[in-house]
Amino acid sequence: MTEMPANPSASPWRKLPFLLILLVAGLGAFLLRDQLSFAQLAEHRDALLALRDQHPMGAALGFVLAYVLIVGFSLPGATVATLTGGFLFGLFPGVVYNVVAATLGAVAIFAAARMGFGDRFVAKLQESGGQVARLQAGLRENEWSVLFLMRLVPVVPFFMANLIPAFLGVRLHRFVISTALGIIPGALVFTSVGSGLGAVFDRGETPDLGVIFAPQVLLPMLGLAALAALPMLLRFWRRAG
Repeated sequence: MTEMPANPSASPWRKLPFLLILLVAGLGAFLLRDQLSFAQLAEHRDALLALRDQHPMGAALGFVLAYVLIVGFSLPGATVATLTGGFLFGLFPGVVYNVVAATLGAVAIFAAARMGFGDRFVAKLQESGGQVARLQAGLRENEWSVLFLMRLVPVVPFFMANLIPAFLGVRLHRFVISTALGIIPGALVFTSVGSGLGAVFDRGETPDLGVIFAPQVLLPMLGLAALAALPMLLRFWRRAG
C-alpha cells in the first residue's frame, strides 16, 4: 500500500496554483501588454456601451469576472480595468464593482501563495529565531497598521502586497478586510476619472492619472495613512518612554 506523505502541506501539488499564476502572469506581460490598454478601451467603447445597455446584469458580472482574472493572474491592465468600471457603470456602482473584483483577485493570489509556500515559510521564520523572528513578531504586533499602510501608500506593488502577508502568516479575514477598505480611496479616484472618459474620448485625449497626486486627493490619503500608522507609533512611544 502506498504511504501518504508525512506532511501533506509539503505536497508539490499545493504549489501548483501559485506556479500557474506566475506562468500566466509572465505570458500575459508579453502577450497582453498592448491588448489591455487605454487605446483598446477607446477603440471598443461603443461596443462595450452597447453590451452594457443590452445586458446590464451580464455586463456587470462579466466585467467583475474579467477584473478578478486580471488581478488574480497579475495581468497588465488593472488600472485600465478600474477606469473601465467607471466608464461603463459610473462612480456608483462602478467603484463597488472595482473594489469587489480587486479584492477577490488579491485573495486568489494570497490563498495560492499561502497554500503553496506560506505555512512552510512562516514555520522557517519562527524556527530561525534572532533578528528575523523579532521582525516577524513586530509585524504581527502591528499587523493591522502594516496591512492598511501597504494599501493606502502604494509604495509596495499590488502583487507584492498580496504575497508579503501570505508569507508572514497573516490571517485571511484580516487580509480581506484591510484590502477591501484600504483600496477604496484609490478606487474612488480612478473610478471617478473613468466616469468622465466619454468627454476625454470625444476630445481625443488620454486621462490624467496624475490626479491622484493633486493636493486635494493626496493629502486626505496621507491623512488616512497617518491614522493607520497611529497605533504602531503609539506602541513605539510607550516602549521608548
